[in-house]
Amino acid sequence: MNKEAKIYVAGHRGLAGSALVRALKAQGYRNLVLRTHAELDLTGQAAVADFFNREKPAYVFLAAAKVGGILANGTCPAEFIRENILIQANVIHQARLSGVKKLLFLGSSCIYPRHCPQPMREEYLLTGPLEQTNEAYAVAKIAGIKMCQAYHRQYGANFISVMPTNLYGPGDSYDPQNAHVIPALLRKFHEALPDKPVVLWGTGSPRREFLHSDDLAGACLYLMQVYDRPEVINIGSGEEVTIRELAATIRQIVGHRGPVAWDKTKPDGAPRKLLDLSRLHRLGWRHKIGLKEGLAAVYAEFKRGNKLRTRLFPVILKASVNQKR
Repeated sequence: MNKEAKIYVAGHRGLAGSALVRALKAQGYRNLVLRTHAELDLTGQAAVADFFNREKPAYVFLAAAKVGGILANGTCPAEFIRENILIQANVIHQARLSGVKKLLFLGSSCIYPRHCPQPMREEYLLTGPLEQTNEAYAVAKIAGIKMCQAYHRQYGANFISVMPTNLYGPGDSYDPQNAHVIPALLRKFHEALPDKPVVLWGTGSPRREFLHSDDLAGACLYLMQVYDRPEVINIGSGEEVTIRELAATIRQIVGHRGPVAWDKTKPDGAPRKLLDLSRLHRLGWRHKIGLKEGLAAVYAEFKRGNKLRTRLFPVILKASVNQKR
């Protein structure tokens, strides 16, 4: 990608998308095309077609998606499968029609079978049943991968698919209904300061791999330069911890001193999810941000944002009352 190329980052306000924008700007890319959901609903076929016809981006990072944790996935599976399939189908198809030079599709490690051999190699895709707690989201992401591969095979489109592990970083969602495990734990322990009890879901035994979103963005920009094959490629840290170990680390960073209990009636999700990074490492990329270092930085950002919300709330409330009058 040259520095003047027009680059569209779909989902630029999300965890992965915002990291991509930071990375692109840091490397000197300034001709970025960005649209909020209010400005462009990617589930609308006509709106997406009109956008690509007008803007004609040279490169596309498809990071837009409906995402959430176990609770959100279990509660709204219809929305997860429908919205994600529509977003992917519209963007990928219009990218091909408008002559996009290269597209990078961001999937998820949840595409792999629930009882997948560990670490999970790219060729294990579709070799067994999926984890039921996020099956709808996983099926949608698999459809996106297969669509990129089909367009590559039939039209010669240079569309690549990357599968990131569990992400965390600046701008994550701390909504109790939608948060993934790291922001959910950070919020729970913070709101229980200094010594209130905290109840966590499951047994704490599942093992998970985590990657800072800035590392993901660095890997994606690197792959846009060096990788042109239709086969899926994993992106991760190659390091794993149990959810219990993760909770203990976050509790220490936050400074919580109260009791912690585990609600074993709640689901654990897949027992283990560790990506095989052999393909990525052979291409010459490795992650840089350690988990504890990254968690401390994210918590510092969360506290700054929390203080800002606390200061602004009386102003927002007063403005709302005045509007009603």
